[in-house]
Amino acid sequence: MNSKIKVFVTGGAGYIGSHVVKMLGERGYSVLTYDNLSFGHREAVLYGKLIVADLSDRQTLKQTIKEYKPDAVMHFAASIVVPESVKEPVKYYRNNFCNTLNLVEACLEHGVKNFIFSSAAAVYGIPEKCPVNEDAPINPINPYGHSKAMVERMLHEVAQTSDFRYVSLRYFNVAGADGSDRLGQRRKDATHLITVAVKTALGKRPYLEIYGTDYPTEDSTCIRDYIHVDDLADAHILVLDYLLQGGKSDIFNCGYGHGYSVREVVEATKKVTGVDFKVIETGRRDGDPPELVAESTKLKNSLGWQPRYDDLHYIIKTAYEWERKLL
Repeated sequence: MNSKIKVFVTGGAGYIGSHVVKMLGERGYSVLTYDNLSFGHREAVLYGKLIVADLSDRQTLKQTIKEYKPDAVMHFAASIVVPESVKEPVKYYRNNFCNTLNLVEACLEHGVKNFIFSSAAAVYGIPEKCPVNEDAPINPINPYGHSKAMVERMLHEVAQTSDFRYVSLRYFNVAGADGSDRLGQRRKDATHLITVAVKTALGKRPYLEIYGTDYPTEDSTCIRDYIHVDDLADAHILVLDYLLQGGKSDIFNCGYGHGYSVREVVEATKKVTGVDFKVIETGRRDGDPPELVAESTKLKNSLGWQPRYDDLHYIIKTAYEWERKLL
C-alpha cells in the first residue's frame, strides 16, 4: 500500500530530512527529495530520487510537483542557526518564510493537500513555564523563531480557506545519529551542543565553549530537551499517516518532556567518550532562552507516539560513533 503513496521531501539531503527519507523508504513509501545541497549531501539520500534545486526557483519547484503529483509534502529545508539569524535576519525571512510561501503556492496550484512543516520550539521564545505545551503563547525572541512562527500563521490561514491540511511539528533539540551508522550530522559548522561536544572529544575542535553561566537554572547554564533524530523521524511517519487518513490540521511538540543543562551534557559526553576535553566558559549568545522543555503528551496521546531512544547517553553514543566514522 505505502509504495503507492508519494511523498515530496524538501531538505531531504540534510540531517533530519535524510533520516526521515530513510525511514520512509524502509517503510515502503515512494520518496522524491528536493534539496539545493547548500548543507545537504547527495550520499545522504538513501531512498528515492534527488532533485537538486532551490525553493526560490518557483518554476522548477512547480514543474517538479506537477510531474511528481505527491500525496503529501514534508518541508525540512530551512536556515537554522539562531545566532546567525540575529546577525542576518533577512536571510532567515527569505529562506524560511518566502521560500515556504513558494512551496505552499505550488501545493495549492497542483492540488497537494497534505503538508508537514518542520517548526521549532523557538516559536515559544522564553516560555512562562516549562515544560511548555502547544497552547503556550507564541513569543519568539530571535528572527529564526519569528520566521517559523510566520510560517505557522500562514499555514493556519491557508487551511481556513481551502481543503489544504497541515501539521506543524515543533522540534526541541534534535541530536544523535542513525543507529546503523549510515546517517548523521554532517555540517562542518554545526552549532548543536552534542555535535560540538563529540567533535571536541575526537580532537576535531580544540575546546568546547559554554555560552553563558549566569542563567536562572540550577547550575547556571541553559537547559534543553534533547530528542533522538530517529524518534523524531518516527513522529513524521505517524503524522503523515494521520493526514492521509483525513486528520485535521494540528500542531505537536516533539521532545521528551525533560531537559539537561549544558554542563550535564558536557559531563555525559566525557563519560560516554572517555575523553576529558577542554571546556571554556564564555558569555551568552544572542537569542538563547534559559530553558526549553517540551510537554509532549499531545503527540503521544493523539497519535500513539512511543519514543524508543529517550536516553541521553545513547543519543551521545550514536552521535559520537557517527562522528568517529567521519574521521
